[in-house]
Amino acid sequence: YHEAGHAVVSRAQPEGEPVRKITIIPRGMAAGLTWYLADDEDQRLATKSKLKARLVAMLGGRAAEEIKFDKEDITTGASNDLEQVTSVARRMVTRWGMSDKLGPMAFGKKEELVFLGREIGEQRDFSESVAEEIDSEVRKLVSDAHKLATKLLKKHINKLDEVANYLLDNETLELEQFEALWNDQPIPPT
Repeated sequence: YHEAGHAVVSRAQPEGEPVRKITIIPRGMAAGLTWYLADDEDQRLATKSKLKARLVAMLGGRAAEEIKFDKEDITTGASNDLEQVTSVARRMVTRWGMSDKLGPMAFGKKEELVFLGREIGEQRDFSESVAEEIDSEVRKLVSDAHKLATKLLKKHINKLDEVANYLLDNETLELEQFEALWNDQPIPPT
């Protein structure tokens, strides 16, 4: 259900990225993967609404597990998703000035350090109270995204079940198959 959750949540949002492929075949450390059709422009110049939609999609896997399984049976499968969603939310607040509360400001001076090669570090240039506000804004972005992911999955619970069942039977779902399933059309063969 985890990968199905990512795909359904992304597809259910107007700003969601189109799903290119979903698989439950393990690759590396991942138990499954969902790929998106993001164009190069989206990667270079993302809007606040696109980034928020991305946060929601990243939390779709965890939200699907919470809906379909007992709270004690959620898995560690969302660990990378949680790291990514927190990182994107923090950059929205600290680098891209996308916090309504803190305004259009960047926090944390970037500096290059030379230690066994070149590494990028950040020097804190703000007070403890601002750090608390940053944490609060990041937490709000992540919490709001999680709530929306849960709401969308509950609204589209039948699609979540259909995608998950298809993946259990076939392991992989391509773009054309996913769109056919989403639109209640016959699913073309791979």
